[in-house]
Amino acid sequence: MVYMLLGTGFEETEAIAPLDIMRRAGIPVLTVGINGKTVVSSHKVPVVADITLEEMDLTDMDMIVLPGGLGGVASIRGSQQAMDAIAFARDNDKWMAAICAGPTVLADLHITDGRQATCYPGCETGMGEAVMVPDVPCIRDGKVITGTSAGCAVPFGLALVEALKGKEVAKTVAEQIVIRHL
Repeated sequence: MVYMLLGTGFEETEAIAPLDIMRRAGIPVLTVGINGKTVVSSHKVPVVADITLEEMDLTDMDMIVLPGGLGGVASIRGSQQAMDAIAFARDNDKWMAAICAGPTVLADLHITDGRQATCYPGCETGMGEAVMVPDVPCIRDGKVITGTSAGCAVPFGLALVEALKGKEVAKTVAEQIVIRHL
């Protein structure tokens, strides 16, 4: 199971695009509302999460995903239960993925220390001991995947699919959505 944490102020594109891409690949994904089922995004779009934090079954987790958005990231940091879920993923060799400002939460928990990572330009100061890689849409280092921004949400989503289902499935989904590069 993939759990995607949604906190008030999350960035819509960074959540919905990867969610859609993973579901197209047949990956079971549940969105998790940090402060209840209805979560209002950074651009005031209300989204109904599949479950709340209290309903997560961490023993069933394959991956945890953190969309960005400064408000959403603050919501994650402000929830001990959310931070504990991320630490559980780290401590139990699960996949961890974050995009935009989200990788700074992984850095708070020392998950990115010594790993190659990327984040939203300007958030690098919150990346601790990560080995920052500029000018990439996303990067994978071990079981950690980080992405840059809303504009990189599709490649980020495809990287999540590749991690969980392999290159061929990611390629098939990319073809289905007719991805083009500028």
